[in-house]
Amino acid sequence: MRVVLSTYGSRGDVEPLVGLAVQLQALGADVRMCAPPDEEFAALLAGVGVELVPVGAPMGSMVRPASAAAASGRVSELAAQFTPVAAAAEGCDALLATGLAHFGSRSAAEKLGIPYVYATFCSFMLPSPHHAPPAVLLPGQAYPPEVTDNRVLWDLNALSFNALHGEALNAHRASVGLPRVDDVRNFIFTDRPWLAADPTLGPWQETADLDVVHTGAWILPDERPLPDELVAFLDAGAPPVYVGFGSMRLVSEDMARVAIEAIRAQGRRVLVGRGWADLARIDDRDDCFVAGEVNQQAVFGRLAAVVHHGGAGTTTTAARAGAPQVVVPQAGDQPYWAGRVADLGIGAAHDGPTPSTESLSAALRTALTPETLARSRTVAGTIRTDGATVAAKLLLEEAGRGRPPLSA
Repeated sequence: MRVVLSTYGSRGDVEPLVGLAVQLQALGADVRMCAPPDEEFAALLAGVGVELVPVGAPMGSMVRPASAAAASGRVSELAAQFTPVAAAAEGCDALLATGLAHFGSRSAAEKLGIPYVYATFCSFMLPSPHHAPPAVLLPGQAYPPEVTDNRVLWDLNALSFNALHGEALNAHRASVGLPRVDDVRNFIFTDRPWLAADPTLGPWQETADLDVVHTGAWILPDERPLPDELVAFLDAGAPPVYVGFGSMRLVSEDMARVAIEAIRAQGRRVLVGRGWADLARIDDRDDCFVAGEVNQQAVFGRLAAVVHHGGAGTTTTAARAGAPQVVVPQAGDQPYWAGRVADLGIGAAHDGPTPSTESLSAALRTALTPETLARSRTVAGTIRTDGATVAAKLLLEEAGRGRPPLSA
């Protein structure tokens, strides 16, 4: 079996697919991945022997669209990824996409007549009468405050997908001989999306409207040793509190200062994850250490708490480690994960993306209680680690069913 995995997103979109690729290889599949050409992604794939097919611009250079016109232009760029994805998928048996890869990837699979799967890492993104859609309707716009019925809100959400993406998507599809799409949101998610989230952390409530396949989170095992200097810092005192925002670049300018001061106010040492925001120390005190990209699976189990942005991967890694969390959500699905952390009693959700020393201190006081630590350790024992294996087997079953009918 030959399988193509396709994504366009940050580390949180790429790494789970690498975990899936490893399990597909273990089952004898030939795997290649279409992903942004960032150096860290290339290194990640090279480390597990998966071929990288570069698509689009590096994610480190991407800027969030500020207007509907800019977002439409972004869709044109994403749809144009059809060409490298289709070339990579030629002769393959199935294509699975995540992140922003759906525009080009589903059209490529359709053109080639091979089975297609779209996977998401958060149930919050999928239409359901049990929860409201993401808060933003169009760039710079919000849903009418008087509308509270979830079904009506999701209907408005579908209309916004058509308004924002329909023209650019259909122009590209026409250029490659594919039929028009009238429901862009359904085109993106399909009627049978996969949910690659842990059932405890990111549950899905069944609905008659959508046939969701809940595989569990796709976790890439990390066996890298921690740097000697970091080990020495960890060994030199009580467990520190970690602060890092992963692939988020546009955090508040004084985030490092606020976080370090708030952590010190709790009498704790500080471990700073530099990340794409380039967080740095604020003085020369020896109670603070700055780390680059390290094995979070190894380090999180040695911490008093983890302060982070609320990405699906970071939330899952911290939960597996039994580390209490403070989530300071910045965008996208991160408010959902902040809410899940608070609801499960494994940490605190900060209200908004820009903390003050006082507001972050208050959240840390909740996370650092003995009760939160005990609850975090209990929940850690429920986190599944077989999601990538489950998904790999399912994907090969999809591939084995053969090619669907070509579009008219």
